[in-house]
Amino acid sequence: MSDFKPAQNHLSLGDAFFDRVKPADFPKTVLRHRDQRWAKRLGLDDLTDDQWLAHFGRFEPLPGSLPEPLALRYHGHQFRSYNPDLGDGRGFLFAQAHDLADNRLLDFGTKGSGRTPWSRGGDGRLTLKGGVREVLATEMLEALGVYTSKSFSLVETGEELDRGDEPSPTRSSVLTRLSHSHIRIGTFQRLAYLEDHESLAQLLDYAVATYYPELGDAPDKAVAFLEAVVAKVAKLGAQWIAAGFIHGVLNTDNINITGESFDYGPWRFLPAYDPKFTAAYFDETGLYSFGNQPDALAWNLTRLAECLLPLSSIEALEPALNTVWPIFRAELPRQMLRRLGLKPLDVETDGAFVTALFGFLSAGQAPYEQFFFDWRGGGLSAERAAHSPSAQHYASEAFRPVANGLERYGPADDLNLDHAYFTRETPRTMLIDEVEAIWAPIAEHDDWGLFHAALAEIAQMRQAYSVTP
Repeated sequence: MSDFKPAQNHLSLGDAFFDRVKPADFPKTVLRHRDQRWAKRLGLDDLTDDQWLAHFGRFEPLPGSLPEPLALRYHGHQFRSYNPDLGDGRGFLFAQAHDLADNRLLDFGTKGSGRTPWSRGGDGRLTLKGGVREVLATEMLEALGVYTSKSFSLVETGEELDRGDEPSPTRSSVLTRLSHSHIRIGTFQRLAYLEDHESLAQLLDYAVATYYPELGDAPDKAVAFLEAVVAKVAKLGAQWIAAGFIHGVLNTDNINITGESFDYGPWRFLPAYDPKFTAAYFDETGLYSFGNQPDALAWNLTRLAECLLPLSSIEALEPALNTVWPIFRAELPRQMLRRLGLKPLDVETDGAFVTALFGFLSAGQAPYEQFFFDWRGGGLSAERAAHSPSAQHYASEAFRPVANGLERYGPADDLNLDHAYFTRETPRTMLIDEVEAIWAPIAEHDDWGLFHAALAEIAQMRQAYSVTP
């Protein structure tokens, strides 16, 4: 751990922003997953399993980092109903450290680490299945090029939990995730709700200094900060669409100020293009459906802009907020072409191509991920696509505009078509039935073979798509 660069930045905000808490005392700790790639970037890759469990199962402080866990305070809109009783209810900020590769600050946040003052009657625990699902989500999203939190550690904790939405009792776990920030839109909402403008200004200063230092000399710091967050979040929305991903619960407390996707509950990947596809069974109106995600993000960003009004003006903040749609519309073609390994041409051509592409995916219902896999490299993959299980879709009249468009584009520098991954007939996907198939042998026989095999396939996909952290 000699290279580890600890930090305690969040303590500078003061006790009004968090509660000092103690982790749960679990009856056992069994290591189920550790992310060695990211451990190396933090100088923690040489920890023994026993040392790892001491820090990420029993939460003994990392040397030089936070001396005790902090349950962060925030509010939020949940399905657009304001809730002032939120906060870290089954997690906390365990530690902070600097990435050895780029020196950016990283937070170690937990899920399932015990009760806090914000548990609202909950047990503060995470099911093992929930932890497994989050590992699969983050690994898959990172491989697909989505800016996501990382599932740094998953530890089984030896308790039996009662849950109404799955067979009970069920096994327990604690997850540690890495993220560049756990400050959420809801963190700002809490201070605006309390009309604590002094703390609101303090939070803004901290956020700019810590996460957007290039904005430190901006004449209107609130406007510059809003512009930066809008750009990050709009890009994230485009990445989700390109990946065919549905987050499921886009409440304001689930959107952080660095634009990272995080906190995976009822997530899904699309089998085939369907704007109305939802991830959460309780999302009865489709508020957070696949096609509504950009609108949901824009709505949440509007709430952030409202919070900043005491520090600026509506005349200054509104133009910054209104950049969300131009950025999203420009970013979506870039993300779609990135997935296809093609170089963008110009705004008009790229936009028309993506419109044609969605028209084809909607009309023919070709498997979403299979399309991107088959046609990576555009015309260079025509022969591969002709032997695909989806080849019949590409023979349709609806595909003709897409085929014509693909011929116009040249390959990106990271195309990598000679990678072994592209010799497969089908891509690695993570549809809900596949997730359930991975979980079943764990639940029935404590057999983790399919889980580790899936992670190995995702690692191969990540290499094929030349995704680097």
